[in-house]
Amino acid sequence: MKVYLMVLLVAAAVTYVSVPIVRHVALVSNALTPVRSRDVHTTPIPRLGGVAMFLGLATAICVASRVPYLSDVIDSSAWAVVLGAGLVCVLGVVDDLWELDWMTKLAGQALAAVVMAWQGVQLITFPVGGVTIGSSRLSLVTTVVVVLAAINAVNWIDGLDGLAAGVIGIGATAFFLYVYVLTRTTSPQSYTSLAATVMAALIGICLGFLPHNFHPATIFMGDSGSMQLGLVSAAGTIIVTGQIDPGSIGGSRAIPVFLPVLIPLAVLLLPLADMIQVIVRRVRAGHSPFHADRMHMHHRLLDAGNSHRRAVLVMYLWAAVAAFSMAAMAFFPLHYVLVGATTAVVAAVAATVDLMPGLRGWVTRSGARHAKGARR
Repeated sequence: MKVYLMVLLVAAAVTYVSVPIVRHVALVSNALTPVRSRDVHTTPIPRLGGVAMFLGLATAICVASRVPYLSDVIDSSAWAVVLGAGLVCVLGVVDDLWELDWMTKLAGQALAAVVMAWQGVQLITFPVGGVTIGSSRLSLVTTVVVVLAAINAVNWIDGLDGLAAGVIGIGATAFFLYVYVLTRTTSPQSYTSLAATVMAALIGICLGFLPHNFHPATIFMGDSGSMQLGLVSAAGTIIVTGQIDPGSIGGSRAIPVFLPVLIPLAVLLLPLADMIQVIVRRVRAGHSPFHADRMHMHHRLLDAGNSHRRAVLVMYLWAAVAAFSMAAMAFFPLHYVLVGATTAVVAAVAATVDLMPGLRGWVTRSGARHAKGARR
């Protein structure tokens, strides 16, 4: 655990220290986020924060490769993740500076996913039942689809200060704990894991960036950061798939065979749910799925009367409930997990109602009407 903590701290420190430098470059190069009708910021904010995040990620992996304990797991797959992250970071910088159209961005994202898959980060087996994907072409296509979904899910949820970094950091923490404990259980002779190393670095860059990005933000991560978070999240999931047999932790645990599928979904639950409902709504309205609007989850939280910080904290809360409840299934009996998850959901609902003035007012008015009807 100490080695992974070191990787996390290196990523966090490099990212944190790099942000002011990147911010200065963004100001000099006029890489500022314009104020549009759908945006919540009122003044242009420097972007390109993803560059600092990439520096943190790349440095952490480089340091890990020099540590004897991790040197055996830092193979071509690790550098493939760094290469893929670098490609989407460059793509994001270009988009932040010159506003690429959605087709060009999607093509660039697909290229980064293909390069990463070509270098070894590729879905080979399906974690439920150990089903092997029949052909290399299908494996490549499946990998690209998974990576594209993760990239765009995170990219679309990046609409409030600190939202994307916080939600992904929370999910990555739950996934790291799952991978780390499962690795210790299934491989007691060695606790080393590339997936755990990548997740530790991902947590680190989120933590290093958040102090600069939490409301009021002094810099945005931009597409160079949000697409990078999505790609690395997907990469960690793909790396662990097929490398750990979750069924080996014993029948006393709660349906562990499905966890390699469920936990990544839980980690990205909010971004994926937001992306799906946005796509459905836009298509039903006759628009392109990439047609920008102001109907994301975070926009609706703001419209319900929340402050900027409250809306972000509500999203953090639900991200934690989903990710940690699912991860707990690997280590505790199912009935304990269900009790804990139910309690957490009830507490989250209560906190959400308390943090949402509009919803709280509706509940109060409903209670008053019910009481008035009872008196009659």
